Amino acid sequence: MRFVQTSMRRAHRHRVTGTAVLASVVALATLTSCAEEPKNARAKGGASITVGLTYTPNIQFSPFYVAAEKGYYKDAGLNVTLRHHGAAEDLFGALTSGKEDVIYAGGDEMLQARAKNVPVVDIATFYQKYPVGLIVPKESDIRTPADLKGRKIGTPGAFGETYFGLLALLKEGGLSAKDAKVQNIGFTQQAALTGNKVEGVMGYLNNDAVSFKEAGKAVRSITLNSGSAGDQLVGVGLGAKKKTLDKRGDDIKKFVDASLRGLRYAIDHQDEAIKLSEKYVPGLRGEKQRNNARAVLKATAPLMKNDQGELGAIDPQTWTRMADFMYDQGLLEKSVTPEDAYDTSYLPKS
Repeated sequence: MRFVQTSMRRAHRHRVTGTAVLASVVALATLTSCAEEPKNARAKGGASITVGLTYTPNIQFSPFYVAAEKGYYKDAGLNVTLRHHGAAEDLFGALTSGKEDVIYAGGDEMLQARAKNVPVVDIATFYQKYPVGLIVPKESDIRTPADLKGRKIGTPGAFGETYFGLLALLKEGGLSAKDAKVQNIGFTQQAALTGNKVEGVMGYLNNDAVSFKEAGKAVRSITLNSGSAGDQLVGVGLGAKKKTLDKRGDDIKKFVDASLRGLRYAIDHQDEAIKLSEKYVPGLRGEKQRNNARAVLKATAPLMKNDQGELGAIDPQTWTRMADFMYDQGLLEKSVTPEDAYDTSYLPKS
């Protein structure tokens, strides 16, 4: 699940994708090196697949840890390596060079990559609901996106999911970035909001919002309209190069199926998922860290299912809206044909 990934990743890239490390999981993130040796998913034989899980090992990647420890990859005849990136590593660099076969990244990031001629294709979307929102004090009179006009809104910077989400919220309210007082506050959402420096902050619903709760600050979140009228963005999922899909389609299908089994198990057995992740996430045995991981998993589970309760589903309409939205907002170097950016045929047949 992409609990923390975005921030950690964008934390390193643009300071990455925002899940910076979000304050709630930074305690776990700092306990391990950002460039650990790849871990083999228990199978010594079988078809080799390396998946890029970006930066520091974290509970956010529990579906993959679970799939490895429960033997789902081995049962599928796969020899899977879970590879965490180095801090200065380009997100799609190892995929482009062939060092990785699959990448765990945002649909928005894949679209940006395609605009830079990286032929990555989304083959399963893990986050069915975009995981960021505007976090405001519980007593705030900001209730809808239209209420953002003239308000001081804090965001880590003009990059990543938190910024994309802000632009989408503003558009949903009939506004532009010029209509609000947008301030780049780095990854200091909690201090900025608690100190009344801003009236709302963009953050992760399954991470930053959890951190506020753990700190005793009563907040609520304003999220994107997920209906057909909204400019919904595509969250994190699995991507692979078109060439890889053409050559190794059967192996990739098996990998997607086993990974989604891991996701389902992590959602349905959260305490066990935390236990199974201990091998991969140093420091997770501490009570405070386990409680935080439990809160993050609980907040994440609803984000991983669509309205029909499905996992991994790809919605073509959302991709079309996202492609139009990101191009109109100047977030793509050139227009991208959305139909080329995803392929539903690698999902398990229902």
